Amino acid sequence: MKIEIDKLTEKELIDLNHRIVERLKFLESIRAHAGMMEFSIGESVLFSSPGHGEIIGVLVKYNKKTVTVITEEGQKWNVSPHLLEKVKESKQRFKTLDNVIEINPKG
Repeated sequence: MKIEIDKLTEKELIDLNHRIVERLKFLESIRAHAGMMEFSIGESVLFSSPGHGEIIGVLVKYNKKTVTVITEEGQKWNVSPHLLEKVKESKQRFKTLDNVIEINPKG
């Protein structure tokens, strides 16, 4: 399907632009969700951060477009799932999750 944009009015172009932007946001959210589903809550993951190097932590929460990772030092990072890797046994530093407490505000 071809759209002759040269024949569209300004109002039609603006509407088309809004529809394109919304569609792109939707496709990105689908990709982010699919990426999140490759990882489980409680799983050890790693990612690289400029200035911090390789960071290893535990995935503790799925967000709308990111996941929350808590490091062994207690730092909280919100990371895009496409930046994560699963930690291989040899790199895993977390022995237990004794210092992580699940809080359920609804009940």
